[in-house]
Amino acid sequence: MADVTTPDAIPALSPVVTAERHRFYEDVVAMFIGTSFVSLGLTLYAQAKLMTGSTAGVALLLHYATNWQFALTFFLINLPFYYLAIKRMGWRFTIRTFVAVALMSIFTRLFPMWVDFSNLQPVFAAFMGGTLMGMGVLALFRHRAGVGGINILALYLQDNYNIRAGWFQLGLDFVLMAISLIYLSPQQVAISLIGAVVMNIIIAINHKPGRYLATS
Repeated sequence: MADVTTPDAIPALSPVVTAERHRFYEDVVAMFIGTSFVSLGLTLYAQAKLMTGSTAGVALLLHYATNWQFALTFFLINLPFYYLAIKRMGWRFTIRTFVAVALMSIFTRLFPMWVDFSNLQPVFAAFMGGTLMGMGVLALFRHRAGVGGINILALYLQDNYNIRAGWFQLGLDFVLMAISLIYLSPQQVAISLIGAVVMNIIIAINHKPGRYLATS
């Protein structure tokens, strides 16, 4: 009589892969790389006078409206959200996010002193800025850190008030883009959307459950 092989009897084709924890120095290196990428992307945006979303977008909007320093504004805006980060994500995530925001505040203050863009095309700034920010956010996400408070607020509202986090952030970004029309031209806002699409495509393609197993 022929053998009957059940699905449970079929051996695994590949060994079980367990997640490997990041070493401390790997977290440190990733923190500097991620924050420097995001900061350089924001510097391109500020030089080209473009707009982005989330907490950085609020800081940019205030910078355009009041000429306040982006670095200090960005740092201060994030302070109220750390309480939510502790409740929602825990102390380790909160501390790493605080460090990331502090580094970004420092870098966005220093980068304009270190590099000068005498000829910066807005479309290039949007595309390359979005790419840099997407890769930087990706590096920080994979080492259990964030880049600001709006996404934490969105998760908190979803958990406690059943408001979908994605829709909340999308709605807020639309509001920011609409308000920025007071200070930017429709063309500048439209070009800014290119960077937003590029950044989110990079994160969506590369940041998926099970694709990256290392933990922090």
